[in-house]
Amino acid sequence: MSSNIVETVIGAVVLAFAAIFLVFAYRTADVNTSSGGIVLTAAFDNVDGLSVGGDVRMSGIKVGAITAQRLDPKTFRAIVSINLNEDIQLPEDSSAKITSSSLLGDNYLALSAGGSDDMLKDGDKITYTQGAVNIQDLIGQAIFSSGNSKK
Repeated sequence: MSSNIVETVIGAVVLAFAAIFLVFAYRTADVNTSSGGIVLTAAFDNVDGLSVGGDVRMSGIKVGAITAQRLDPKTFRAIVSINLNEDIQLPEDSSAKITSSSLLGDNYLALSAGGSDDMLKDGDKITYTQGAVNIQDLIGQAIFSSGNSKK
């Protein structure tokens, strides 16, 4: 009988730790980033490595999340929808660039604030964009261009 009580107590402790872990994971994952704020779109030639739920950062600080990606059937450009925190006011002439957090890290959307006095509103489009840079293409270009310069 004593072993049943010990097993029950150990089981309760395991369940409590599992619940604490789930709460911690939910809070650190920022699952609730799609509520509030303003929704903006931006068109890119290349969005390699960018994923829905990825970070939107300004000066290295997360200010939003990527909410959707789709292909424009007329221009064949990738349209990325983002949700910015409600406290971020972005000037109309701001730019968006897809960049990598490290050599092998994930890509994220980096925003640079412009100098305009007019601010982007919900549903507006960021017009100045730069797509993702493919590292393998850059390495190949460096290798083959250095080989041609010796001839």
